[in-house]
Amino acid sequence: MKLALSPDEVTFRDELREFYRTKIPAEIRDRVKYGRELSREDIVTTHRILNEHGLAVPKWPVQWGGQNWSPMQLHIWEDEMQLASVPEPLTFNAQMIGPVIAQFGSEELKQRFLPPTANLDIWWCQGFSEPDAGSDLASLRTTAVRDGDSYIVNGQKIWTTLAQYADWIFCLVRTDPNAKKQAGISMLLFDVNTPGVTIRPIKLIDGHHEVNEVFFENVRVPADQLVGEENMGWTYAKFLLGNERTGITGVGRTKVKLGLAKEYAAQTKSGSGTLMDDPVFAARVAELENELLALELTLMRVVSQPLEGKPNPASSVLKLRGTELQQAATELLMDIAGPDALPVHAADIASPEWAQITGPTYLNYRKTSIYGGSNEVQRTIIASTILGL
Repeated sequence: MKLALSPDEVTFRDELREFYRTKIPAEIRDRVKYGRELSREDIVTTHRILNEHGLAVPKWPVQWGGQNWSPMQLHIWEDEMQLASVPEPLTFNAQMIGPVIAQFGSEELKQRFLPPTANLDIWWCQGFSEPDAGSDLASLRTTAVRDGDSYIVNGQKIWTTLAQYADWIFCLVRTDPNAKKQAGISMLLFDVNTPGVTIRPIKLIDGHHEVNEVFFENVRVPADQLVGEENMGWTYAKFLLGNERTGITGVGRTKVKLGLAKEYAAQTKSGSGTLMDDPVFAARVAELENELLALELTLMRVVSQPLEGKPNPASSVLKLRGTELQQAATELLMDIAGPDALPVHAADIASPEWAQITGPTYLNYRKTSIYGGSNEVQRTIIASTILGL
């Protein structure tokens, strides 16, 4: 595998590096870097700046705002964005429903939804998981019954991330109750303000409102808001989840966390020196950095081998190992903070702000090995599709 960048790729990287650090407001990037909460306005502002300069949806078809970039350029685009602590384009729009509509949607759906999706004029949320259908997504029970020119939707979704900010939902529904689990599923698009939709917040262990329950009671959805063909939703969901799992990897984000960990460790006294002088701690950091390098090489290999719209089973490897290393980095930061991690959002005490953030961040990152298909499920996929077991 070629590891060195060509002169053109170096120029491309440097231009992006300059753009990210000068065009995206520094206060927003600082909130990302130091783990502070982003507002809806922060996310929309950044996404629209990126889209204005052709940097929000470069993986899309060119006619819908994409760039005809090489796999290496796409990797550089994402990696430099993460290294600069720029909020990435809203994943529900850029990585999930946008590519699905571009790949499988009718021309009318593309014309109607892709431009506002690219510019975040529509904020999408994902209606997949249900109380009894999380990792076993094909067991979903939300139904959609055809009634003339509409579908009538009834059921419930859960863990719907940022639904409190959303305008529309892309929703998996069961349209054929007599078919086997995967075969009877369709994908519908509808406004979350449609009568019969109720969004209820779920407070997470870190104290934040990030996810929600969503209830559907006789929600009438126009039939022309069906993606692709009826009962083909499972195919579209697998395509979407392949994109999601690759995006979850987060190599650049983990690099930033490890950089902060070394910075804080160098300021933390341990014996006659600092934590970074401790050979056991230094070995722990070095091991994480080596694991992250191995993951980055795997990521580069996966993204450089597109499968013509089909999900790449190796995305499960990226999801599995990427989330494990993200969790390891947050655990490292909390260990550096030590007892200073115990206070949370406390003013006028000795515990520094960065240390107070480490506890909630550690707790929040427990979710990464669950969403996008739990890591146990990813191991099963790897065993069956890659190892042939």
